[in-house]
Amino acid sequence: MDRTIYRFDQLAMSSSSEGRAPVAAGETGAAVTRPPRIGVIYNPRSHRNKGQDLDCAQRPEISVAQPQRREDIATALSDFAAKGIDYLIINGGDGTVRDVLTMGQCVFGDTWPALAILPKGKTNALNVDLGAPSGWNLSDAIAAYGSGSRITRRPLAVSRDGAHDPPMLGFIFGAGAFTLGIDAGQDAHELGFFNSLAVGATSAWGVLQALFGGDGNKWRRGTRMALTDLPSGKAMPHSGHGDRERRSVILASTLRRMPMGLKIFGKERDGLKLAVLDKPRRRVLASLPAICMGWQPDWLEASGYHQISAERFAMDIDEAVILDGEKFPPGRYIIGQGPELTFVTP
Repeated sequence: MDRTIYRFDQLAMSSSSEGRAPVAAGETGAAVTRPPRIGVIYNPRSHRNKGQDLDCAQRPEISVAQPQRREDIATALSDFAAKGIDYLIINGGDGTVRDVLTMGQCVFGDTWPALAILPKGKTNALNVDLGAPSGWNLSDAIAAYGSGSRITRRPLAVSRDGAHDPPMLGFIFGAGAFTLGIDAGQDAHELGFFNSLAVGATSAWGVLQALFGGDGNKWRRGTRMALTDLPSGKAMPHSGHGDRERRSVILASTLRRMPMGLKIFGKERDGLKLAVLDKPRRRVLASLPAICMGWQPDWLEASGYHQISAERFAMDIDEAVILDGEKFPPGRYIIGQGPELTFVTP
């Protein structure tokens, strides 16, 4: 991820599902009598991609695209849909998954093929949740179509209020200190920390800043934001600690399992979940390691740490937000859930 704040209209696409060949029944795990038609989105810029996987893709039923730009992803997916693929393998990190899913909405509609994710990026949170091993490669994923398990997940659907673009589809949305952590994570990557190790390094740094910094420290001052539950229209709870118009951090996801086994949302469950910290009070921060491992003391919400399940919510914020590692501009966002997708795992 670079540090550019991209606009949603840069990800908009005009491809339509009209006229494409129907996707075969493979997306639901049903058996097919012919070899499955497979499409591979191979991100040549992903952290661990060096082209070594592609030898096994030299088969007539496998189509490989190596898009250089986001717009190229839309073209590749439209071509795959016209071929009636049963199986879409995404070879890249969380950002690549976000872009492919976002572009794929207008191509596949409600008839998505089965999906597999190869953990080839700097961060691979979705792969952690799905349980595929870190060394899972293209040949493994191709073989797993017939022998592996199926797991369903619904991504987050993130829309700019009033925008006409399709929503962004991803799995981890955050703001406040989370945005600062992503910036710090880029520095961690430059030092050679990746995946869970990068998460741990940047999380520890953020906690130390919030514990020992003053109220003017950027890790402690919070971000001005308003959070509204939808469809009720009620403001989400605030403990009253600190400025009621500010929150220290918000993180939302539909993943069941987070990297490093973190249980920041509380009990493992499906659906849209939020973790919100009003003010980084030292009592909460000192207990954060235990809280992240699943401890839920009675005083947690009263002290300003909220673990919330929601159908949808709205956010008005005056600083950048993050979706799967990339910054997007301030404004009003509507966050809900996208289509139910089927992922193939070993």
